[in-house]
Amino acid sequence: MIFSCSENRAEGNLVSKIGKGNVVAALCCVAVGAMLATGMGSLAWGQVATVAATPPMGWNSWNHFAEKVTDADVRSAADAMVTSGMRDAGYVYINVDDTWEGQRDAAGNIQANSKFPNMKALGDYIHSKGLKFGIYSSPGPKTCAGYEGSYGHEEQDARTYASWGVDFLKYDLCGLRDLMDKQDIQKANAMMRAAYVKMHQALKKTGRPIVYSLCQYGTDNVWEWGAEVGGNLWRTTDDISDSFRSMALIGFSQAGLEKYAGPGHWNDPDMLEIGNGGMNADEYKTQMSLWAMLAAPLLAGNDLSKMDETTKSILMNKEVIAVDQDRLGKQAYRLGPLQTWVRPLSDGSKAVAMFNFVTDDVPQTITVPLKDLGFTGPVHVRDLWEHKDLADVKDTLIVTPPKGGVVMVRVWAKK
Repeated sequence: MIFSCSENRAEGNLVSKIGKGNVVAALCCVAVGAMLATGMGSLAWGQVATVAATPPMGWNSWNHFAEKVTDADVRSAADAMVTSGMRDAGYVYINVDDTWEGQRDAAGNIQANSKFPNMKALGDYIHSKGLKFGIYSSPGPKTCAGYEGSYGHEEQDARTYASWGVDFLKYDLCGLRDLMDKQDIQKANAMMRAAYVKMHQALKKTGRPIVYSLCQYGTDNVWEWGAEVGGNLWRTTDDISDSFRSMALIGFSQAGLEKYAGPGHWNDPDMLEIGNGGMNADEYKTQMSLWAMLAAPLLAGNDLSKMDETTKSILMNKEVIAVDQDRLGKQAYRLGPLQTWVRPLSDGSKAVAMFNFVTDDVPQTITVPLKDLGFTGPVHVRDLWEHKDLADVKDTLIVTPPKGGVVMVRVWAKK
């Protein structure tokens, strides 16, 4: 989980150091067309049409527990997901990240290690709570943490995951990089794409709908081809950390990627850090708001069993979640040089988020003419964090977000 990406500000997105520069369209034919020619079948937008129709919501073990995660931790997270109200707010996936893997048996079947005595029983427990079960692997021989990967065992592992009741697979490039590093850039990228296609086809063969999450840190502009290899979501950046700088760099760099997102295929700027303690409440509201505007997956990464009321109120703001989960599936675009983002919604309204990304200076007033939002007359405005309707606005929105904070509103044309 240490793959390095750098920001290309001239292009307005992130590019991986391994894939910096544009790769010709023919490269996709090398990686994907070859699969079709060898009878792998046609590619699809995910496993089935209903998988990830809206951005997945849930929890992932890595940000808080990392390599120390256990079966007991995961069961505790499932319990807390229900008792806290998060499940009812829309969070359903309980995802076990790296370090669950053990050795393979004599037949090559992957086994869990001693931290996870029975993965089928764990999956059954998660499902008994009305939740879904997620797991992690790598297309390489080893995972990021050095555990057993799926290289050479893709169909076997997919069958095993299905037998355990897995509903979500995070497939992390890490372990394949040692093999890719021995190739030139074009062959390396072709190898990567082929590996993701291979697991996609293996998941399809199981007959079980499984959300397929590509984790390869934006390598080779994955947003341009992630759906073609079966991905339901794909990481666009390096790993997030629990700091405003990391979160802001990742979140605000998503401008320009909106055309690649939609039902069944989402840009993924990595997990939520809300509740882990490295940012204040306003800064965590910024992450929640920005991720919702981006139609990003909402995967909490904190200890769900130890949430204070502020953390709960941020993670379970139903009005902000409704923006993230809007069925139209359009990702927000950035308006102008300041951090004002606009997202069209299915009912004809628009979500508008105005951020103050300066944390060490006086908060700046942001002025947004309604005509820049596509409105030609007065509008109704509702503040999604204050949970109240504001006075109708005739021609200009004027707000002053707090330091590192946000004002997020929903705007309707007044009839």
